[in-house]
Amino acid sequence: MKAFGVDIGGSGIKGAPVDLVRGDLAEERHKLLTPHPAAPAAVVDTVCEVVGHFGHRGPVGITFPGVVVDGHTLTAANVDEGWVGLDATDHFEQALGLPVALLNDADAAGVAEMAFGAGRDRGGVVITLTFGTGIGSALFVDGVLVPNTELGHLELDGHEAEKRASSAAREKHDLSWPKWAERVDAYLAHVEMLFSPQLVIIGGGVSRKADKFLPHLKRRRAEIVPAQLQNNAGIVGAAMAAAKLG
Repeated sequence: MKAFGVDIGGSGIKGAPVDLVRGDLAEERHKLLTPHPAAPAAVVDTVCEVVGHFGHRGPVGITFPGVVVDGHTLTAANVDEGWVGLDATDHFEQALGLPVALLNDADAAGVAEMAFGAGRDRGGVVITLTFGTGIGSALFVDGVLVPNTELGHLELDGHEAEKRASSAAREKHDLSWPKWAERVDAYLAHVEMLFSPQLVIIGGGVSRKADKFLPHLKRRRAEIVPAQLQNNAGIVGAAMAAAKLG
């Protein structure tokens, strides 16, 4: 069974058909740069271009880097403020002429990791954290998602955590992997204190380079592992949501 997923990030918008039996991309993903400013009209046009690249006709799952409730985007930390309060699902459906399932980007990645990746068959409290332009989070309790946690906005050393410990922050401040790991470690300690997870899955683009920073993290109660689906998790999770539309 195949479905289509699109992952909207702060730097790129990527999509592909997904094989939902294997939990992997059915074709090589197509990626375009996220427009700047990332205003709704420009982002919707880019998503249409990604979907059109494959000639896809059918439901589309789309992730968004912010809180999504009943198809409305309620926050917009790393995209244009014009998204706040928008009926985004309707905008995408009107432009694509297709049914759309819209969900938080980290929630999508987490759902995919729980179904096909590092969280498969794991109970208890599991948290997926995606490190990219910001820090996304997906919280699961015995496999059930608690949506829109947005833990990247927790305070860390007097700043929003994602301003200190995201992948973008590492590049902006030209931090070595060990120095960046110190900031990630402080953030993980805070998350662990609040939620006492049994498992933390580190996703986003940095999951491909887990060997550069995971060894520098302090030993914690929670098991800390890299995401198995790496940066494709959002696309897979979006496709899973699209499949539910029938």
